[in-house]
Order: sequence, then C-alpha cells, then structure tokens
Amino acid sequence: MIKSTIKNSSEITVYISNMSEDVWPFIQSMSDPYERQMEIIENAGLAEHDLFSFTGRDNIILVLPKSVSQKYINYFLELSHNKNFRILTPKFHTGEISKDIISDKQLFVELVNISRNYKKVEIISYTNSSQFLNLVKSIREEGVLIDTPESPAEADSWTVDFFGSKSGIRQLAQQSASREPDFKMPPGLISIDIENTAKMASKMYIKENGLVIKTNKGHAGAGILIFRQNSLPTDYVKCVTEILKQFRHENYWNRFPIIVEKYIDPAQSIGGGYPNAEFRINKNGRVEFLYYCALRVTPSGIFKGVEINNAVLSDQDTAQIMDTGFFLGEQLASRGYRGYFELDFVAAKNGDIFVTESNVRRTGGTHVYHLAKYLFGKDFMYDTFILTNNAYPVKKSGPIVEADRLYDVLSPILYNPVKKEGIVVAGTRLLEQNSFGYVIFGNSKTRAEKIEEMMDKLLAGLSS
Repeated sequence: MIKSTIKNSSEITVYISNMSEDVWPFIQSMSDPYERQMEIIENAGLAEHDLFSFTGRDNIILVLPKSVSQKYINYFLELSHNKNFRILTPKFHTGEISKDIISDKQLFVELVNISRNYKKVEIISYTNSSQFLNLVKSIREEGVLIDTPESPAEADSWTVDFFGSKSGIRQLAQQSASREPDFKMPPGLISIDIENTAKMASKMYIKENGLVIKTNKGHAGAGILIFRQNSLPTDYVKCVTEILKQFRHENYWNRFPIIVEKYIDPAQSIGGGYPNAEFRINKNGRVEFLYYCALRVTPSGIFKGVEINNAVLSDQDTAQIMDTGFFLGEQLASRGYRGYFELDFVAAKNGDIFVTESNVRRTGGTHVYHLAKYLFGKDFMYDTFILTNNAYPVKKSGPIVEADRLYDVLSPILYNPVKKEGIVVAGTRLLEQNSFGYVIFGNSKTRAEKIEEMMDKLLAGLSS
C-alpha cells in the first residue's frame, strides 16, 4: 500500500494531469497508430510543466501520467520552496489517466484515504473531461467528501466540449454579434462531410487566395490545414481533388464537424499576429483575468509557446481582447462552467482582431503564469519579459544521460534569483522525443531574446 508523506495540514489539493483526455476522441481517431502513440507520449511529457502551476504552494499532490526524475523534482523544489509536495503515478498509462487511476487499486485507495484523512480536500485537473468527472464520482462513492472548485456540476459539464470546440465557439460568436461586436471570427462555415467540405473550401480558396480548415477539436496544431496563396491549384476540380487527398490521410476529418474559414494573414506587429488571453472562473462564478500574451506559432499552425509582457499589445488591442474574454467568461459562468479558459486570436493587417478558437481548460501558458506570479508578483507583466517554448527541439537525446547533462550545459544561463533573469527548465521527459520545455525571464525583450540565443549556442553541444 502506498503511504502518504504529506502531514501536518488539514487541507490538501490533489491535481490530476490529464491533457490527453481533453482531446481523447481526436487522438483515438488518428489514422497512424504510431502517431497516435506519439501524441499520448508527448502529452505525458508535457505534464511535467504542471509542476510550475503550483510554484510556492504547499500541501500539493500531483498525479502525473509518468514518473518524474528525482533530479528534476529537486530542481523544481530548489526554485519553488514548496513544502509537503508529492507526485504519484499510476502503474500503467493509456492516455486516459483518470481511468488508469481507477484501475490502479493501490493508487485509487491512496486518493480515497487522502480524502478521509484531511478536513478539506480539493481535486482539480488540467481539463474537466468526462473521465475526470467519473473519477471524482468514483471517489465520492467511497463515502468521502471532496471539493472540486475548478469543475462544473455534472449537468453543466457539456460546456467544456461545446465551448472548447471550433464549432461551438463559432456558434456563440454568430449568436452574440449584436451584443458583442468585437467577438468576431474569420468568415467561415461548419460542414459535416469531406466531399461537401472540399467543394465549399475550394470555392473559398479560389475567391480568397487563402484558406484554413480545422477539425472540431484538435490539439496544438494537429487537426489544422493552412493553405496560403499558391498552396492549392486555382482550377476548381483540381483544388477539390487536392483537398480531398489531404482529408483522406486522416480518419478524424470524417468523424467530426469541419470548420472552413478564410485565411487571415497575421499582422506581426499586433501580438506577433496571434494574441491570446487567459482567464479563470472562480467557484463563485467570478471571471478573473490572468494575463495576455503573444502566441509563438509555426507557419503550419503548431503552438510552440508564449511571449508575455505588457508591451506585446497596445492598450487599444488589449482592451478589445480583454472585453471579448470577459464576455466569453460571462457566458461560460452563467452556464455553470468553472475553471480556466483562454481565447486565441489572429490579428489582421487592417487592424481587425478575430477570435480563432477557445480552450476551456488549463493551457500551454498556465504554468508560466503561476511561475511568473510567484517569482515577480502580481505585476509580473510589467516587471519581466517572458519567452517560452513547450517543446524546443534538440538534435540528439539519450534520455537519462542527456537529461542530467542539460542542467550542466545550461548552467551559465539558468534562472538566477538575485539577478531575476535566466532560463527555467520546465521539463526533461520530452528529451525522449528530442525536445524539452523552458521559460525565459529577461529584464527586456532584447535581453530575453539574447538569453534564448545563448541557449541555442549552448545546446549545440548536446548534438556532439
């Protein structure tokens, strides 16, 4: 039996890191079994970032998909000074960690015992998936009391998938045009089969010289096709044929609604072209703004990280995305949703800012927000410039050896609490897939970029 080492407190928070559950139907529908497994493995590696969502907080238990090296835990604790901090993992990880916890009898009993031994137990998660809500229900069926302050009630749980989907947020934008004119999306349509989608998409592409096609709920750039000028034939029949060819590479295009929308050439001067804002709805329904940022996105639409500072957006643009975010928050709160959410935007060169999607969960920047707030206080957006990458590629890895070497290689630029700048390693398990995560703090954008350049040079040694 697993014994808890967390003592001397009447309250405890249990966090379930369940990233894959947010898009589990999408993962299941991926055509290539290898790619499907790699997605699950990558999400398990990204779970290490979640430690920093609890920087400086005591009495925390994290349930992660995979074990974390002791060296990485020690590194985190040296920075965060957390007390009574513990990580648990299920014996097997399938991608559905909530189900894995129930299947692991020792771990499930441990969580039940924790719920019995503390006066107040909060259970929270990366996303309020159906699997997580069923885990909570299973623990409660053991006759214990637990609080879920970041979860909607069962009757309101539909809000997660509906408003977190491409089709759901588009419906809300259409319904809200008169009440919130700034809540606008690129012109587009929702379709349900690949043949008709290819036809309407071809017509839009030929007319607009650009096109974006999205599956209803993909992940970090998977499930999105971006066609810029000259990417597709301008002959209608040939264009339809090429789009259908793309669709037939993946099963998910046939399984879920498809969104077809006009491609917006991003204005780099406005939040890097892709502004973003994250919020949280508290247990009492109050919408709280957390931060705004510029997303770091590859040309193919893959999310890399964030750039956070008050200067990444003008006051006028900040006001617009915050107003839109609060409007969405009010809609979510009134329908019973509780927890984190964000809005992604694309800025057009004519100054318009369009909503592209919403994520009704924690995000790829949530851990950065909590880390920055701990290190710099609530005004961190004014006191430091932040650059992050959740999966920075390295040329070579030998997971255990390279993970140990990483700290030594980066030692000249690791975060210095006296100078209040440098790089924080935000996870090393992804070295199994030749990447790792980091957060850089600099006293200016120029300085943060300089530290990132120094990192690039230092990491060249890992390929030797």
